[in-house]
Amino acid sequence: MDCIVINGGKSLKGEVSVSGSKNAALPIIVATLLANGNHKISGVPNLRDINTLAKLLTHLGAEIQFNENMEVNTHNINVFDAPYELVRTMRASFLVIGPLVARFGKARVSLPGGCAIGVRPVDIHIKSLEAMGVNIDIEQGYVTASCDELKGAHIYLDMPTVGGTENIIMTACLAKGTTVIENAAREPEIIDLVGALRTMGAQITGEGTGTIKIEGVLKLNPLNYAVIPDRIEAGTFMVAAGITGGDIFINNCPIKYMGATIDKLRETGIVIEEENGLVHVLSSGKINCVEVTTKPYPGFPTDMQAQMMALLSLADGTSIIRETIFENRFIHVAELDRLGASIKVEHDTAIIGGVKKLKGATVMATDLRASASLILSGLVAEGKTTVLRVYHLDRGYDCLEEKLKLLGADIYRTSENNL
Repeated sequence: MDCIVINGGKSLKGEVSVSGSKNAALPIIVATLLANGNHKISGVPNLRDINTLAKLLTHLGAEIQFNENMEVNTHNINVFDAPYELVRTMRASFLVIGPLVARFGKARVSLPGGCAIGVRPVDIHIKSLEAMGVNIDIEQGYVTASCDELKGAHIYLDMPTVGGTENIIMTACLAKGTTVIENAAREPEIIDLVGALRTMGAQITGEGTGTIKIEGVLKLNPLNYAVIPDRIEAGTFMVAAGITGGDIFINNCPIKYMGATIDKLRETGIVIEEENGLVHVLSSGKINCVEVTTKPYPGFPTDMQAQMMALLSLADGTSIIRETIFENRFIHVAELDRLGASIKVEHDTAIIGGVKKLKGATVMATDLRASASLILSGLVAEGKTTVLRVYHLDRGYDCLEEKLKLLGADIYRTSENNL
C-alpha cells in the first residue's frame, strides 16, 4: 500500500495547474447512458473514483477509452445491474439508476452502504423516481426499478442534495412532460452537468437556483463537452500556499465558483488576486483566527473543511469550525493532534487553539479530504511526516504530490513496505 512522505519547512513558490473537477466529471460520465452513440469528455481527471465509474459503465456494456480525453461508446449497453462490489466503493455509482430507467425502463442497483464521513441516504433519489412513475422494490440490499412510461413531476427536496438533484435532472430529460425540482442543490457541478446535457439536446432552465425546470424530450444525442476545473483542488493549493508562507500562481482556477472559500482564506490574512488569467496566492505565514460554518453552495464547502482546519491549527488565537453537512467529518482531528495541533470537538463544532508549530509524525488518512489536510500539515511540520492509506487521496486528487513537488515541496510517494 502506498504512503506519502513529506519533509516539512519548504515555502511553496511557482505555478500550478488545476485538474478537471471530479464531482463534475462523475455525473457527466453517467449522463452518457442517456444517449446511444460515441461521447467525448475532455478535462476528466485521472482518479480512482473516475476509474471505478469507468469499470461500472464497462460492466453495463459501454466501451471506454481514457487517455487525454474520455471517450464512451454506449451502443451496446445490455446490462442493467450495478453490483455491490462496484457501487460500495463510490456512492456516485448510484447515479446510474436514473439514466438506465429513463432510457431502458429498468435498472437494478446496489444500495451504496455506509460512508466514513457520515450517512448519506438515497431515499430522496428513490422517492423522486417514484413520483415520476417508477416502480421501486428494495430487497437484499438492491434497488430494482422499472417503468413503462416515465412522467414529469413536481418534486420538492427536503434537503438540497447534490446527488439527488443530479439524478432527477438526468432522469427527467427523457420523461414525458415537465419536471420541476424545488429546493434543488445549486453547486457549480450541477450547473456543469446541465451544460453537458444541453449539448445532448436537453431542455433545462434554472440551474444554479433553487428551482430547476426540465422539459422532457424523446431522444438525446451524444455529448462532446469539457468539464470545469476542480474548485476543491484549487482551494487546497490556496491553503498550501497559506500554510507555508508561500507565493504561488494557480492556472485553470475556477475562481467564480469559490467565493465563500476565498472570503474565508482572505480573512486569515492570505492575499488572493487575479492577475493575467492566473490566480496569485501570497502569504506571510501569519494566520489570523476565523470562524467557519460549512453550508451547501454557495456557502463554505464541507469538502474544504479539513484543509481549513489544518491551516487554522497554526492561527494566532482560537478558531471555530461548525460542520453542518456530515456528522462524522471530524474524524481527522485525532490525526492532526498527532502532529501537534490543539483541537477539541464538541458535537458539530471544532474548537481549534492555534499552536506555534507542528511536528512531523506518522499519521493515517481516514477519508479523501482528511488526506489532503494531513499532507498540508506535513508541508509545514518540523521533520518528517508520513501519511498512510493515501488510496483515499487518489480518489479525488490527480497527482497532488507531484504538483506540490513542482512548487518546491519535499514530498514523495513510496510503498509502506519501504518505510
